[in-house]
Amino acid sequence: MKDQPKYSLAFTAASLRLNDMVMAAKAIKEHGIADYRELSEMHVDFKSDKAETSRRSFREIRNRLGQLTADQLEILAEGSLIQQKQIAFLAVCKHYSFIKDFVIEALWDKTMVFNYQINESDFNSFINRKIPLQPELETFSESTIKKAKQVLFHILEQAGIINNAKDKMIQPQFLQPSILKAVAEDDPMWLRIFMMPDQDINQIKF
Repeated sequence: MKDQPKYSLAFTAASLRLNDMVMAAKAIKEHGIADYRELSEMHVDFKSDKAETSRRSFREIRNRLGQLTADQLEILAEGSLIQQKQIAFLAVCKHYSFIKDFVIEALWDKTMVFNYQINESDFNSFINRKIPLQPELETFSESTIKKAKQVLFHILEQAGIINNAKDKMIQPQFLQPSILKAVAEDDPMWLRIFMMPDQDINQIKF
C-alpha cells in the first residue's frame, strides 16, 4: 500500500456513486481508453441538476478508476452487484488514504477483537490521533470534517461494509475467488479493507 502524503477530503464531492463508477468503467472498455484522463463527460452521462456538481463528481470518479488494475476494472464493468460494490470501495480506499486509514485503523482493528460496533467516538479518536501526523486536518473547518464524517459513513453503508449509517454495525464480507485474485495480485494487504485477518491473507495463493 502506498499512502498519500496528505489527506484529501475530496470524496465529499461524490459518495460511492456505484452506478456512475460502473458506467465509466464500461465506457473505458467500450472506447478502448488507455489513459483515463481521456475519459470525458461525453462518454458518461452523469445525472446532476448542477453542472459544476457533475464536473466535480466526474473528476473524482475518474481519479478513483485510475487506481484500479485492468482485472479490477473488468470486474467493476462486468461483475455482479456485490463484486462491483467491492471494487468501487477498493477504488475509494486506494484513492483516499483518509478513508483507507480509517477503515483499517478503526474498523479492521475492531473486527480483529470481535468488536463490530463503530461509534462516533471512533471517528473523533481517529482524527485526534492523525492530526500530529497529518497536520492538514487542522486546516479543515469543523463543518468540512462533519461533512467528511457523514459521507464516509454513507460510503461504508453503500459498499455494504456497515449495515447503515445510523447503527454502524460492521458486516461480514464474502469475497469470491475472482475478487480475491484481483486484489491479492495487486497487493494482498488491500484485503484488510474487507476485514480479512492477516493469517488468512498470508495463506492466499493463486
